Amino acid sequence: MKQDLREKLSFIAQTLREIESYQHACRVLNFDEETICPERAMGAQGEVRAFLSNKAFKLTKEARFIESSEALFIRKDELDDPLDRILAEDLHRSFLKTKNVTPAMDHEFSLVYNDAFVDWLNAKQKSDFAIFSPSLKKVRDVELKKISLRESKLPDAYDNLLDDYERGMTTRDLDAIFSTCRGRLVPILHKIQNSKKRIRTDFLTRSVTDEQQREMSKYLLETMGFDFRRGAFTVSEHPFTEGLGRDDVRVTTHYYPNMFCSSIYSIIHEGGHALFEMYQPGDDWDHFINNDKTMGMHESVSRFYENRVGRSKAFIHLIYPSVKKIFSEAMRDVSENELYEAVNVVTPSLVRIEADELTYTFHIIIRYELEKMMVNDHAEISSLPELWAEKYEEYLGIRPQNDTEGVLQDIHWTSGFGYFTTYALGNMYNAMYYKTMSEEFDVEAAIAKGNFARINGWMKDRVWKNANRLTPKEWLRDITGDDFSVEPFLDYLEKKYTEIYEL
Repeated sequence: MKQDLREKLSFIAQTLREIESYQHACRVLNFDEETICPERAMGAQGEVRAFLSNKAFKLTKEARFIESSEALFIRKDELDDPLDRILAEDLHRSFLKTKNVTPAMDHEFSLVYNDAFVDWLNAKQKSDFAIFSPSLKKVRDVELKKISLRESKLPDAYDNLLDDYERGMTTRDLDAIFSTCRGRLVPILHKIQNSKKRIRTDFLTRSVTDEQQREMSKYLLETMGFDFRRGAFTVSEHPFTEGLGRDDVRVTTHYYPNMFCSSIYSIIHEGGHALFEMYQPGDDWDHFINNDKTMGMHESVSRFYENRVGRSKAFIHLIYPSVKKIFSEAMRDVSENELYEAVNVVTPSLVRIEADELTYTFHIIIRYELEKMMVNDHAEISSLPELWAEKYEEYLGIRPQNDTEGVLQDIHWTSGFGYFTTYALGNMYNAMYYKTMSEEFDVEAAIAKGNFARINGWMKDRVWKNANRLTPKEWLRDITGDDFSVEPFLDYLEKKYTEIYEL
């Protein structure tokens, strides 16, 4: 590598370290805002976060940084380290997206998202979409404005947002994927609904304390291999994971007094995200590409632990004694098999994060269709509650009774659109690599014995190692040797629920 290029790379690294300091502070403030920040302080705290975020953004607009970054991209073949070539491509993509966004615009956008979060939280607590509607309209307007400002953009507005979360994914791809899902999932759902098999679920609504759920959450994270020297957990309105830094990953859950399985599976889900953050290669941090993994990749891991592991017979066998001990009164007369069947019961429901594996995809299809309507068709924001209700009746045969269990249940629209589809893609991705994993060792036996060192070791070597370095399609081919397909996911669901419901 020539000296002038080495100097440019050194300057970029220095700037990125400074940017990371601002962003780290923003993540700390965000975590605080979503956990223990007093309600009346949220607005001011959001303004501080927007200020710091804007400081980081301004560094990317400095002439020397832009010149150095573009030189790196143009001359990327001269770079000695392939990870620096990935960084060069990242910087160029970011430049094309933000070239025409001024610092003043960036600050304005951040305030819109923060105000939307505050209004969403208030609206959800009061079950009144009208409180959130004006802010959501502003979020939609910001998303469209940011697309219009891009130096290079796709013809379909919504495709640009999808590409932000899942590189290379388009509405054409998703329309075909979801059409296949509808074609195979609807018949299974109908068979289950007509099945004579009845699964016991009465105990799932028995009362448990927050302290019992906290104890269970800690036990589950420890079982999964969560490193408490580098992570922590608490509660929030909507469970999430925040990777604050290389050695600081925070997860949250939510405790419902009459829904103990909700916190069990939210903590396993978020714990999966945390493991991904904790055990990605250190080299990726050193070369500033640690955030290159797509959200579909991330969701594949969280839902791998939540569903493929967490709802398996082997995992229920592993945790049953602890569940019985910690929730002693609620579980007083519940057998291991009754618990297994109950956590896998299929019941069309209104709340996405409580949905069973089979009907979960319909929740994502509904949000995907509504997002396309908002972004591409400029649907009236005020009409969303009714559109939401109509789609739930169409796909699942149920209607929400209020905005909290309907259109206000998710936090994601406070920060834009395009994320939801990654949940469904994540399920499809992990079905592919679970199949590969099971061909190499007995996964069920490892789960039953609590041998997460074996499972996490495979995930580290095969799934997490190259996630920041490859596109989703390349990544799946690298892990499995096969091109992306939705079929393994659908095959898994058909087999599992045929057995459970004795179809």
